[in-house]
Amino acid sequence: MPNSIPLRLVLASASPARRKLLHAAGIEPDVLVSGVDESQVVSDRAEDLCLELARLKAQAVVGRLRPSPDERTLVLGCDSVLAFDGEILGKPADEADAVARWGRMRGRSGVLHTGHCLIDIEGGSRAEAVASTTVRFADISDDEIAAYVSTGEPLAVAGAFTIDGLGGAFLDGIEGDPGTVVGLSLPLLRRLLAELDLRIIDLWAKVTPGGQAVEALGAVQP
Repeated sequence: MPNSIPLRLVLASASPARRKLLHAAGIEPDVLVSGVDESQVVSDRAEDLCLELARLKAQAVVGRLRPSPDERTLVLGCDSVLAFDGEILGKPADEADAVARWGRMRGRSGVLHTGHCLIDIEGGSRAEAVASTTVRFADISDDEIAAYVSTGEPLAVAGAFTIDGLGGAFLDGIEGDPGTVVGLSLPLLRRLLAELDLRIIDLWAKVTPGGQAVEALGAVQP
């Protein structure tokens, strides 16, 4: 019988929220920031833009890795944008931009799109897709907007809001996978892995009663 080999996931993102989401799902990724200049990609469709950026991030990291006989390595690139009122919104330029956005978004809805690109570095096989979730913004006051923007949180995220931080109090609801809004859809990741004949359970880590991951549970056949 062939020897089983460990499955390694490399996250091509500096996002602590994406890493935290994977950790909570029993997956311990390595992190290697892509360094991709997001301004180089322009598109009129939010879905195309976030998927192309996710692809570029994954490819940039793949180019810095080498296959190993001791493990099978996958690279996951993700990128999120908000489609709102006919515009595509990434991170706000500054505090004034964030305040202006929230002034327009409050009491209304937008669609958060997150592109995912998963690449197996050994054979170069790739699976990719976009997850989309509708977000309903609360009708918050000017004082609440000013206070939120002053924390700096909305300046670091697509659409100028979070669901898993301070901004969660200013959302009335969502329609779709909340992980998409965080920046990584676990159900979509499971489906992308299946396209590569892999299982998400092969990425699970063994967890102690205190919740600390200690080693990978699953392995794949070479």
